[in-house]
Amino acid sequence: MNRRAFIGGTALGSLLRSRAAGAQPARKAARIGLFGFAGTAQEMSGPEPTRPSVKALLQGLRDLGYVYGRDFVTEPRAGEGRPELWPRLAAEIVGLQVDVIVAPGPVISMLKQATTTIPIVMAGASDPIGDGYIQSLSRPGGNVTGLSLQEIDTTGKRLELLKELVPSPAPVAILWNNWRPESIRYWQAAETAAGKRGWKLLNIEVREAGEIEAAFKAATDARASGLLLIASRLFFSRTRQVAELAARSRLPVMYDLAEYVEAGGLISYGADVVDLWRRAATYVDKILKGARPGELPVEQPSKFELVINRKAAAALRLPIPPALLARADEVID
Repeated sequence: MNRRAFIGGTALGSLLRSRAAGAQPARKAARIGLFGFAGTAQEMSGPEPTRPSVKALLQGLRDLGYVYGRDFVTEPRAGEGRPELWPRLAAEIVGLQVDVIVAPGPVISMLKQATTTIPIVMAGASDPIGDGYIQSLSRPGGNVTGLSLQEIDTTGKRLELLKELVPSPAPVAILWNNWRPESIRYWQAAETAAGKRGWKLLNIEVREAGEIEAAFKAATDARASGLLLIASRLFFSRTRQVAELAARSRLPVMYDLAEYVEAGGLISYGADVVDLWRRAATYVDKILKGARPGELPVEQPSKFELVINRKAAAALRLPIPPALLARADEVID
């Protein structure tokens, strides 16, 4: 073959390959369902959401090389803090046949009831084994994986911080929702921590939302020095109501998540939820590349945050120890 024929053949081959490539359909963008228990869908929408947790998830995806619109789009649904909306919204998002759903712990049960096939990534769940979301941390099974909040393990630490803030010999009320047998483990964790230090506890159990106000009255009637709120979707879906009841009862309350403090509560210590949403991006990446959620181990939080609301403390006329204030990751004025 002479040089001219070779060049002509090479050019023709390149042209044919170019046309073939142009004829191939563009890669379809993955659809990621986002289900928030609070806020609005507008806060979660598009490539620049305003909700911090969703912003962190999208940043995590960008860090992995994903481009919004080209590689993925989001389908947000927000529960606006109204649990009565959650089952319908769960059915809605499942009906969209998205590729994967990212959601916080309080709404996972609704999603599990709505689908056994669409992968679900937990962006923080209080007790995923006890709640029946997964079989084990190392091998979740089913269609749910993601991140745990590790809240049973932090119960003792939260009690210590509350006693540092309110160093009174009066008992600390432990408010917990006994809707499932596993909830007793939270009370036992608090009891163990208190027993080591000789602290008195007041056990207050509720089963439904209508009992929450009476529970606060029981704590104040017993002259509790403060109250430790145990993680529960019953309380988590009513952050503002709980914070308002605490203020009205003039009762220092330690919460598990910063959302309560942002809603007007006094103090919280727990997993950094925004960081959990950022880390959820790695699960989304693996699932979109073909991994089975049931084979992806559930991870524990690596960052915890102490958040204090100085305005709430002032309303209670409660001085915050300088050493505690210095350790705070965030102070709300």
